Amino acid sequence: MPVRWKARAKTWKVCLAASVVAALMIGCAPEAPPDTPTPLPTSPPLQATATTSGSTAGPTAVPPTVGPTHTARPTSTPRPAATPTSGPSSKPNTVYIPGGEFILGSDNGLEDETPQQEATLGGYNMDIYPVTNAEYKEFVEGTGHAAPRTWKDGNYPEGMADHPVIWVNWFDAQAYCEWAGKRLPTEFEWEKAARGEDGRMYPWGNTFDAAKCNSKESGSKGTSPVGSYPAGASPYGVLDMAGNVWEWTADWYEPYRGSLYELSRYGETYKVLRGGSWFDGQDAVRTTVRKSFDPNQGFSTIGFRCAE
Repeated sequence: MPVRWKARAKTWKVCLAASVVAALMIGCAPEAPPDTPTPLPTSPPLQATATTSGSTAGPTAVPPTVGPTHTARPTSTPRPAATPTSGPSSKPNTVYIPGGEFILGSDNGLEDETPQQEATLGGYNMDIYPVTNAEYKEFVEGTGHAAPRTWKDGNYPEGMADHPVIWVNWFDAQAYCEWAGKRLPTEFEWEKAARGEDGRMYPWGNTFDAAKCNSKESGSKGTSPVGSYPAGASPYGVLDMAGNVWEWTADWYEPYRGSLYELSRYGETYKVLRGGSWFDGQDAVRTTVRKSFDPNQGFSTIGFRCAE
């Protein structure tokens, strides 16, 4: 009995000691690191877009979403005012265009022809024909101004006396008009003289007719003598307003009032040409078509006429 009890006592002591050691080990173990919290999603910062409408224009915060943007409407540059003419000119081959309203532009053409609107002009005179080679030669001989590049020894090509002069830049055209006591027409004056007051698409009406103008459809492959298409006259009797040669105007290439389009060529870099040429098809010889061109350059399809 005493031996058995001692054995049990020894076993109990061993177990007690083991329990104490285990407890000490547990108490000294490092704590597990706390869970790292996942950051909550944050909304992206708002972006400021400048607005220009209203009297309280300023930056307005808008969500950075992807979608269509609206381009600010361009502001048209005021056109140079033409000096009104009190009555018909005494100079030959001119016609008086009375003052008043007319339809400008088209909503069925190219972007730069829009928007169609009413415009008002004072009275003015317009040359019935583009300036011819023979007329331009008088200017060259009288002033010493440089002749067009295709002329040899100061003479235009044989048999081309009554064809419109070509290879003249805007400054050449302006110099001739001043020498003649006239000026270049504004593009509004040009358009009214070409289409009248009723907004017609071509000088003679709204239906294209290849027999009434020197366009690509005529097959001429070059300029024709001025006045060769009398049936293509405008309501005021002005000829060659569709085809034959593009014609310089006084204006810079700018948007019309109320235009919704901004084109990279707008500004005081290019001058406006009107009328189309022998090289262009029926859509380009409409009365509302506008073409921009470097005023320092001439070309085989570009001429001009005068106004006053």
